[in-house]
Amino acid sequence: MPEALWAELLKARRSRLPAITALAFAIAALVCGMFMFILTDPPRARALGLLGGKAQLSGASADWPGFLALLAQARAVGDGGVFGLIVIWLFGREFSDRTATDLLALPTTRTAIVTAKFAAAAWALLLAAWLAGLGLAVGAVLGLPGWSGATAAAGVGRLLAMAALAALAALASAPLALAAGIGRGYLAAVGVLFALIFCAQVIAALGYGAYFPWSVPGLYAGIAGAGQAPGMPGVLLVVATGGAAAVATARWWNRADHTH
Repeated sequence: MPEALWAELLKARRSRLPAITALAFAIAALVCGMFMFILTDPPRARALGLLGGKAQLSGASADWPGFLALLAQARAVGDGGVFGLIVIWLFGREFSDRTATDLLALPTTRTAIVTAKFAAAAWALLLAAWLAGLGLAVGAVLGLPGWSGATAAAGVGRLLAMAALAALAALASAPLALAAGIGRGYLAAVGVLFALIFCAQVIAALGYGAYFPWSVPGLYAGIAGAGQAPGMPGVLLVVATGGAAAVATARWWNRADHTH
């Protein structure tokens, strides 16, 4: 297991994907900051060519609570796609690069290989911390009003909630590992990812998101409005889905014919 995990971390370090995903979350934080800038100073934003009217559609207030809420929603939108791509890359690259049979010939159990890949996917949680830290820096630079002891405590609680939601989103991405294996590469798994994102939006809009694991993280983040969080049953549903997908992926790697 240590050798398998070291190999996965080495692949990630030498890949451009960690930098690309970090850049994606940095852009999200900067876009949220731009909305706050427009809301705090509309005349100046209009003079700079920014569309203040469009920013008003966000429904955010130009203060720290509103900025943190906007960050949480941006993270919820990005998590499903970015975390899904991370899982697909970790599991699909072995087939696309034609290294799967070489990897399985090593004196390491296939279960250890799968476990190491899921462990390496935890870098997705670092992205949540990166977004939170960058968001705090952007808010400080903008000098947003409304910062107080109570706001700071609420902000810490929201940041912790963001980390928990990132963990839920990472669990919900686990079935994509199985899709990447069955599809022998990236393409089929990316198709499944797009289908899940689309269904998550539609089912949440219909009011049944609490029963669809891929809608649950977004509901907790407030995408569908306040009071729509599915509660503990939603968390258990995501955990059960992620756990079942991890077990199914390990069984597939152990039982599948990897010669074709």
